[in-house]
Amino acid sequence: MIFTDRELAYLKTQGLGRLATIGPTGPQLTALGFQLNGDGSLDIGGVALGKSQKWCNIAANPAVAFVVDDMTPDEPGAVKPGWGRGIEIRGVAELLTDHEPPAYGGDWFGREVIRIHPRRIRSWHLDPEQDEFTRNVGSEAAL
Repeated sequence: MIFTDRELAYLKTQGLGRLATIGPTGPQLTALGFQLNGDGSLDIGGVALGKSQKWCNIAANPAVAFVVDDMTPDEPGAVKPGWGRGIEIRGVAELLTDHEPPAYGGDWFGREVIRIHPRRIRSWHLDPEQDEFTRNVGSEAAL
């Protein structure tokens, strides 16, 4: 399993993350929705995604980072109430064409998808037993 049970539970409650790519003039960071797949990969869709700068950046350099985070709720049982929590996923992006888009986009998404294959994961303040958890995953060397 790529994600721990706590990481999976957290990702399933979130709908927005930030994708970092490297372009010809430097880094680009984009906030967007995502879909978690059963194999631990993440799919990103969009309107005319194949014409976007992030698509061009990934075509030239598939190394990406994706961050999903928020503020820990101030409620009983929360880990570090009022602090930040989240997951950073470093991985390799795959560009898919003529592919079923993520369900969260409805009919207006095109058939181009960015699929992120995790290689290194860092999570924080999701598990009361472990404030931070970093490890390599996947079949390739860590990024």
